[in-house]
Amino acid sequence: MARDKKEEKKKLSRRQFVVGSGTVLAGGALAVAAPKVMPAAAKTAVNEFPLSKGYLIYDSRHCAGCQTCMLTCSLVHDGEASTSRSRIQVTRNVLAQYPQDIEIFVCRQCPEPLCVQKCPTGACHISAANGNVRMIDTEKCIGCKTCLTACPHVPHRPVFNVATQKSSKCDLCANAPYFSKKGGPLGAQACVTTCPAGALKLVAALPSQTDNSGYDLNFAPPPPPVVRQPSAAPRATPTSPETAAPAKAH
Repeated sequence: MARDKKEEKKKLSRRQFVVGSGTVLAGGALAVAAPKVMPAAAKTAVNEFPLSKGYLIYDSRHCAGCQTCMLTCSLVHDGEASTSRSRIQVTRNVLAQYPQDIEIFVCRQCPEPLCVQKCPTGACHISAANGNVRMIDTEKCIGCKTCLTACPHVPHRPVFNVATQKSSKCDLCANAPYFSKKGGPLGAQACVTTCPAGALKLVAALPSQTDNSGYDLNFAPPPPPVVRQPSAAPRATPTSPETAAPAKAH
């Protein structure tokens, strides 16, 4: 009798084990299959970066391709006129027709800058002291080019200085040692100041990030409205003395 109870206890234990194991496995499968829901607080905390307070925009239709902005940019930042060191780049395709013959590439000051996120040393950072401008600290830069490869806007990416083996990018002249004026979003920019065609501007609102159309705008003023004047009454045709009617006899 005692043996039968012992055997029954073993069977119940095995059955309970199997049932319990199945419950655990089913629960684990449901946990794996269920989508991971990120807490609301975590959602808002991811990829939150303060927006820059200034953005360079341009009008490629106004640009004459003189490269004054490029030479000025390298002068005020590096003390040397060099188109390869310029933070702004202007290219001209002599085989293309207007207005596709000239393209201007500026740092877009992205709202979610991958260059800042991927930089391993913190050299590429957001400067709160300079209006949240995305800029590079050359003292911390190790020349790994991570910011160049991370930038999704290839023509607008940072510039690699071959002489110093470091990266640089537009800082809106906030840290331009050879610029005599105060730069940054609330100041002046060398390229905007010296452009003879007025093809560069600084704006405070974030441009559209869909494509380059948010940065390449038409600066030309709208044409004046056409005012139609009412048609004047037809003038009488002057007559010559020969064709004039004879005077009446008295």
